[in-house]
Amino acid sequence: MDENNLKNRTKQFGLRIMRLVDALPNTMAGRAIGNQLIRSGTSVGANYRAACRGRSRAEFAAKLGIVVEEADECCFWLELIMDGGLLSRETVEPLHTEAEELTAIFVSSVRTAQNKSKISNQQSKIKNIRLSDHD
Repeated sequence: MDENNLKNRTKQFGLRIMRLVDALPNTMAGRAIGNQLIRSGTSVGANYRAACRGRSRAEFAAKLGIVVEEADECCFWLELIMDGGLLSRETVEPLHTEAEELTAIFVSSVRTAQNKSKISNQQSKIKNIRLSDHD
């Protein structure tokens, strides 16, 4: 999945989260969980966009780590909504599945970015050693 597809997918995820939060009951639990869920759910897309603007692979990987945390947090809040009976499982489960899929995608992306960053750092060290040998 390319960068633009993921930007759109995370934006759509945020919009779906917003609609789900609006459907929560106006109770103390509904408001509290809704506030947490809307924060983490919309943060997935915002932080992914920030990661795409990263100045290095290491910065990209670090920012993607935040995306993983936010997506995983969404899973938690969605599970509470289902297990607490705030909304029907049928209503919430598709969004929970999407949160799990996004978490898996970004975990994989973090690992790939970290590995590429390590390789790049090793190659830089080798170049520096070769250059210092010529001094």
